[in-house]
Amino acid sequence: PRNSLPLRAAIPGRYRQGMAVRQGMPGSLAARVTYLFEPKNWLIVTVVGVGAHADGLAGAAWGLLAAFFAAVLPTVFISYGIRRGRWEDRNVGTRRARLVVLGFITASVATGLILLAVLGAPALLTGYLAFMLASVAALAAITLVWKISIHCAVAAGSVTILALVYGPLVLGGYLLVGLLGWARVAVRDHTVPQVVAGSVLGALAAFAAYAAIVALSSLIPS
Repeated sequence: PRNSLPLRAAIPGRYRQGMAVRQGMPGSLAARVTYLFEPKNWLIVTVVGVGAHADGLAGAAWGLLAAFFAAVLPTVFISYGIRRGRWEDRNVGTRRARLVVLGFITASVATGLILLAVLGAPALLTGYLAFMLASVAALAAITLVWKISIHCAVAAGSVTILALVYGPLVLGGYLLVGLLGWARVAVRDHTVPQVVAGSVLGALAAFAAYAAIVALSSLIPS
C-alpha cells in the first residue's frame, strides 16, 4: 500500500514490536477466525441480543438501529480507508490509523447513543451503548502507548454482557474468545499479553457497566 512506509517509519520501535504485519496466508485458519470473529460481528449480535432481552421484537429493532452506528458505519469507514490505501486491511494495524478509526467509531457511537436516548430506546440498550462509548475512549488512550487487542476486548465484553443478561450458559462463549486470542497471535497482529489484556479489560468493563445500569435502574421509579 502506498502509505504504509511513511506510517511505519513514524512509529517508535517499542510500539512497532507488537504490531508486525500478519504473515499468515489469507486462507489460513487463524486468518479466517480473525475475520469471522471481528468486532463488527460481536457487536451486532450483542446489541440485538440486549435489545431483544429488554423489549422483545421491538427491542431487537432498537438493537438493529444501535448496530448501524456501532458496527455498520465503522465497517463502511474502514472499508473506505482500505480502498483509499490509508490502511492495509480491516484489522488496521498501525497506531495512527487505529486512532483515526477509533475516533470515527467514537463519533458514530455517540450519535447512535443520542438518537436512542432521544427516541426512547430501552434503558438497558442505551446504557450498553454508553458503556461502549466509554470503552472506545479507554481503548484509544491505551492504543497511544500499547497495541491492546480491540478484537479480544470486544469479544470478551460481548460474552460477559450477554451472560449477565441471558444466564451462565452463555459463558461457553469464552471458548470463542480464547480461539480468537490464539488467532490474533498466530497472524502476528498481537502478542499474548495484548490479547490477554484486551480480554480481561473487556470482561471487567462489561461487568462494571451492567452493574451500573442495574443500580441506576433501581433508583428510577417504575
